[in-house]
Amino acid sequence: MTATCLVKILLIEDNLAEARLLQEFLKQSPSKEFSLVHVQRLRDAFHELSQQNYDVILLDLTLPDSQGLSSLPLLMSQAPSTPIVVLTNINDEELAIEAVRQGAQDYLVKRQVKPDVLVRSVQYAIARKQVLEQLRTVNQTLEITVEERTAELEKAQELYQFKTEFVSMLSHDIRNPLNTILLAAGLLQNNDEKLTQEKKLNHLKIIRSAIKNMAQLLDEVSFIGKADSGKLQCQLYPLNLEAFCHQILEDTHLTALEKRVTIEFTSSGDFSSTLWDENLLRHILGNILSNAIKYSYPDSKVKFELTRQEKTATFKIQDWGIGISTKDQNQLFIPFHRGENVSGISGTGMGLAIVKKCVEAHGGEIKFESQIDVGTTFTVTLPVIKIEI
Repeated sequence: MTATCLVKILLIEDNLAEARLLQEFLKQSPSKEFSLVHVQRLRDAFHELSQQNYDVILLDLTLPDSQGLSSLPLLMSQAPSTPIVVLTNINDEELAIEAVRQGAQDYLVKRQVKPDVLVRSVQYAIARKQVLEQLRTVNQTLEITVEERTAELEKAQELYQFKTEFVSMLSHDIRNPLNTILLAAGLLQNNDEKLTQEKKLNHLKIIRSAIKNMAQLLDEVSFIGKADSGKLQCQLYPLNLEAFCHQILEDTHLTALEKRVTIEFTSSGDFSSTLWDENLLRHILGNILSNAIKYSYPDSKVKFELTRQEKTATFKIQDWGIGISTKDQNQLFIPFHRGENVSGISGTGMGLAIVKKCVEAHGGEIKFESQIDVGTTFTVTLPVIKIEI
């Protein structure tokens, strides 16, 4: 038999005569070859176990430095995968049975040990321990599988709940402009001859505005759906980033003028020879800047800073407006969610959800700080991709 088939045994026994007898019994085995290491104290056993692995441990329950069952948990902690067979005197059989209950694989009464009994006990102990280890592995796998399935079910339930609320909120937000359209159209139809040309034009203007709001809402919902399905891709092209920011400022100029909000824009760093997704940037900067103006107090200002670092660009937009409550901050990027202090200010609650999706698609991150009646600061950091020359 080759050395790889050796069964390595660690014998912990303080009685030298009994240790030699057990060793002689093992040598008589015709079917197995055993390698036995004998120690007389528990501390020596710990040293041996730290040096190499053993297939089985034969443990005397009466040692100079450990008595009774106190040895068992210490050994199991040191070598949890190694089977243990306890050795006991004839009057300690109940103690040995308790040891088996606590984790030992078998016990042997010393005076009753014979060569075949010893070999069989060692082999059975190894086999039983292997089965227990396999069962433990299977149980762990089952527990992990159950946890994963439970998490999947919880996620599916959350997704179902979110979709239900999403549809409900979308229906609610579409119903308002639809009711406006129906009301204005009804007035035009039923009172055509009574209405002045100015009132007719005013009703038509209301209808056009409601249709525009519905179209915007549906576009935003479509955008979120596209992002959630993984179809929102970052398309990089050369772009003069500073000039683009000036364009965004121009787009919001009239809104800022009406609100009497002054926008201060500063830029630092070289943005030449860099690639950006103009569509994603327009959603990001347009939404954040529009919100900063919308939620600012009249006659206040908004600061817009563009800064280039070595590998990133940072957009920082700060206002001194109504701010966001701590409660609302936790739900800021959830579609349709609007702050408790924005009643009377128009909006769909989709803007910041879109911003976050766009930032993620561009490989960046978004952070914010806010305090009620103090203001809000959004900081967007995006990676700078240079044009390969």
